Amino acid sequence: MTAYTFRRAKIEDKEIIWKIIQLAILRRKADGSKQWQDGYPNEQSIENDIINNIGFILTKNETVIGYCAAIVNFEPAYDAIIGKWLTDSDFVVIHRIAIDENFLGQGLSKVIIENVENYAKEQNIFSVKVDTNFDNYAMMKIFDKMGYHYCGEVYFRGSARRAYEKVLQ
Repeated sequence: MTAYTFRRAKIEDKEIIWKIIQLAILRRKADGSKQWQDGYPNEQSIENDIINNIGFILTKNETVIGYCAAIVNFEPAYDAIIGKWLTDSDFVVIHRIAIDENFLGQGLSKVIIENVENYAKEQNIFSVKVDTNFDNYAMMKIFDKMGYHYCGEVYFRGSARRAYEKVLQ
């Protein structure tokens, strides 16, 4: 089994993270998605993630191959869900999952999500919340396979997104 490392991103990781994000933005566009086509995420948002200690990277043999933000108890858009969350307790939000294009198709989004779930449990938090565009079928499939429950819709920058939650054991 391949050994991956999941750790907080450092400012020196920003350049490679931004390259991964830029290519993911282009892939979303090529797929016909509207997700990430409005100038967000951008280089400043990645730098802010790192500065605020919410940016995480997945590495394989010291090579950065994936990225996400994992935020404890903070996502204002989630307060206005059209639907209902499974829990009202502490939670970790996952945003901005992106995989290096040279490592696509290897289940690494799932590896990132599993690592965030472990991070949540280490913080004694037993809820993970995520959202994605209605046209991001690959991510919706991953959420379904990993036991996330569709809870309703949330809005970001004027667009509806599917909201999911998983209660951890």
